[in-house]
Parts: sequence; structure tokens; C-alpha cells
Amino acid sequence: MHFPILSDDLRRRRLDYPAGKVRMVLDTDTYNEIDDQFAVAYALLSPERLHVEAVYAAPFTNHRSSGPGDGMEKSYEEILRLLERLKVSHEGFAYRGSTGYLSGRAKPERSPAALDLIERAMASNTEDPLYVVAIGAITNVSSAMLIEPEIIRRIVVVWLGGNPVHIPETREFNLKQDPSASQLIFDSGVPLVHIPCLGVASQLLTTKSELAECIGGRNAISDFLYQRFCEHSNDHFAWAKEIWDISTIAYLLDERWVPTYRIPSPVLTSELNYLPEPPGRHEIRAAWYLHRNPIFRDLFEKLRRVID
Repeated sequence: MHFPILSDDLRRRRLDYPAGKVRMVLDTDTYNEIDDQFAVAYALLSPERLHVEAVYAAPFTNHRSSGPGDGMEKSYEEILRLLERLKVSHEGFAYRGSTGYLSGRAKPERSPAALDLIERAMASNTEDPLYVVAIGAITNVSSAMLIEPEIIRRIVVVWLGGNPVHIPETREFNLKQDPSASQLIFDSGVPLVHIPCLGVASQLLTTKSELAECIGGRNAISDFLYQRFCEHSNDHFAWAKEIWDISTIAYLLDERWVPTYRIPSPVLTSELNYLPEPPGRHEIRAAWYLHRNPIFRDLFEKLRRVID
């Protein structure tokens, strides 16, 4: 598979921080654990900056699913539960994604989500790219690029997946779910903002007591998120949980909250190790830190303002 090669000027502009309102779609393995739910709500409660055009259900496999197709379907159902509490219609907005992972670059996974992404991307003005915010396995996005490579001229991918290139352990959940799709996202040349997990998104810790004080009892969506958090552990004593996925939304809301820098796109090996800074690689933008407090303050304030 050959992808279009972006000019240096176009890549530079794509990797610049976006000015003005951001058009985006959100690709999420929503039922995988409890952080995606916060990210979906955060994006939809930030219309001053984000125009969310669609939400896609991504596949996942863990103790909460029997396989990628089951994980995707459970994620789709969780999206519908969130949208109901946010009073957002799912018609023409929520789409099922892939029922399997990539088995190779010649076999993209066709799904309503991938096809909708292609349609929205190809309808985009090249000077107003569609931001594809991905917070799960990158299957749907990589499949869309394989089906229609031209979309890489019209999108910017913001992906939470893997760890920083200087950390030898790369087997993070989102990245290892679909190794072929993860390799493709680094190799394709698509404009990419990479939000690593360890040392970056891992700073987004909160607790049951903090959530109870800040959002508990406020409205249906806040109570839903609080319930999901409480259900995640049987022991909340001296326990905090990462809400990883809101890092991607925070990046698009305020660049000061998630500082980034430009690096050569790493090579992801078949053993799921990085080869950092290989010669001749295109640039991506990578987050290197995260300011936890203003992000949670913004999220909690927006949740508190919701009126049932």
C-alpha cells in the first residue's frame, strides 16, 4: 500500500496547533473500562472549541468482552447510553466499527465507522482538516486509510496509544490490541499527534472522593460517570484511577495543558518495540507532559453545568 506523500509545508501546517473551532470525530472503545465515557462527555460538553461530527465504536478484547466484535458492540451500546444522558441523538452520529483487527495491510476492516470517516474526510476542505481523535485500538482509522489513502491529506489523527519513545516498554493496551493498525499509523505519514500513556496520560488520576465532591449528584451524566468509576474497584481506600482518554480532548482544548514537541515518527517492530528516530522518517507531534489540575477543573465545571 502506497500512501500520498505530504509536502513539508503541508505537514508543518497540519502539525501546528489548530486555530479556531475544531471539526472532529471520536473513535472510542467505550466499554473497555471507565475513561472513555469521561472523554465522550468532555468532547460533547466543549462546543465552544470542538464540533463533534460523529462517534465511532472501536473493537477491544479483555475481561469485559469475548473478542473484538463483542467489545465493539458493547462499546456502541455504551455510546448510546452516554448520548441518552447527554440528550444527543445517535441517528447519523454514532456508528459501529470493526468486528475484527487488521490481519494485514491488504485487508482493511470495512465497517460503518471506517466508511463514514472516509466520507467526512473526503468532503473536508484541505485547509480545514478533520481531526480524528482515537482513544482505543486504531483499527477503524487505519482501515479507513487503507480503503481510501487520499484521506491522509484531509485529516489529523490525535491518538492515545503506546508509551513515549524513550520508554522500552511499548505494550500498552491500545497499541497492542491491533499491532498491524498501530504500525500503520506510525508508517503511513498521516499527520499524527501522539499522546503516550506512561508519564503523560498516566498523570490524569482522580478518586472516588474527589468525584463525589465535584460532580456527584449534579445531573444524570455526572451520576453515570460517578457510578462507572465506583464500580471499577471494590476497594477505594488510598486508590486513584487514571482517566487516560480525556488527554486527547484536553490537547485540543488548550495546548498549554498538554505540551508537545516534534519528533521523527518511530518504527514499531513486530515485537512491539520502538526504533526511535530512524533516519528519513516523517515528523509527528508527541506529548511529553500533562498538566492534570486545569484539565480536571475544566471537565468538572462543564459536567456541573449540565441541566437535566
